[in-house]
Amino acid sequence: MLKTNYTEVREFVFLGLSTSRQIQHFFLAFSMVLYTAIVLGNTIVVLTLTFDPHLHSPMYFLLGNLAFIDLCLSTLTVPKMISDLYSGQNSISFQGCVFQIFVLHVLGASEMVLLVAMAWDRYVAICRPLHYLTIMSPRMCFLLLSGAWVIGFLHSVAQLAFVVHLSFCGPNEIDSFYCDLPQFIKLACMDLRKMQFMITANSGFISTGTFFLLIISYVVILLTVRKHSSGDLSKALSTLSAHITVVVLFFGPCIFVYMWPFPTVPVDKFLAILDFMITPILNPAIYTLRNKDMKVAMKRLITKLLNLSKMS
Repeated sequence: MLKTNYTEVREFVFLGLSTSRQIQHFFLAFSMVLYTAIVLGNTIVVLTLTFDPHLHSPMYFLLGNLAFIDLCLSTLTVPKMISDLYSGQNSISFQGCVFQIFVLHVLGASEMVLLVAMAWDRYVAICRPLHYLTIMSPRMCFLLLSGAWVIGFLHSVAQLAFVVHLSFCGPNEIDSFYCDLPQFIKLACMDLRKMQFMITANSGFISTGTFFLLIISYVVILLTVRKHSSGDLSKALSTLSAHITVVVLFFGPCIFVYMWPFPTVPVDKFLAILDFMITPILNPAIYTLRNKDMKVAMKRLITKLLNLSKMS
């Protein structure tokens, strides 16, 4: 197509999850309930881990940052989806779409690296307990967290560097409820094969590589526990199986979307619900609410908040 025939795209239109009004009403109620639970659950976790001095340890430091990223990741997409379902206006500006893609990949890659850091923390705690506080020092925790955010930022910048100068001549309809690279690039006026390779090489590699690294680390932990104490194996297996469930639910959609960027059947938008609405609820439940110390600390925090509200 000649450049003179280009019609500059200034906004994109989301096709959403369904065109049926009844199904849209169901998703509206469903997403409102889940997002409320996500905000309350992750906010309470962050506040508890921040203000309770008994929980100022490396493990809880990483858990608090995981809850924060989950809250941000869900807030990036779900409120917009709720607004679109309620108002019926499903448009987003070109700049807003690019911004959503950028923040999405910063948060997503940062969470992947953070999950690896959490697996490393559990490995040190179980396999080298006498050296745990020395290895997982405050400086090490800061470096792990900084590394997660830096890698997430560089990953996202590298992605957008390939697509920031793309030309869009229409159509401008995105078959999803949020902006991401596969849907965004699909609308560009160019040969998509090079872009497909870029997505697979970048996002596909970091998703698949991190997933297998986590699975290997869990297997090593289980083998180490079995070697030293067979009695603790069932407890470790119960804990890690819950962690593996969350990892599979988080990484499964990512691997599918980025290893197969342009599927013939639009199932990626339904898989994305796992990352934006299901996993952010499961993470607080599995990583924190099953922990006795965490539950006691949350009760103390809620009691303090209730007392403050009564005094005011």
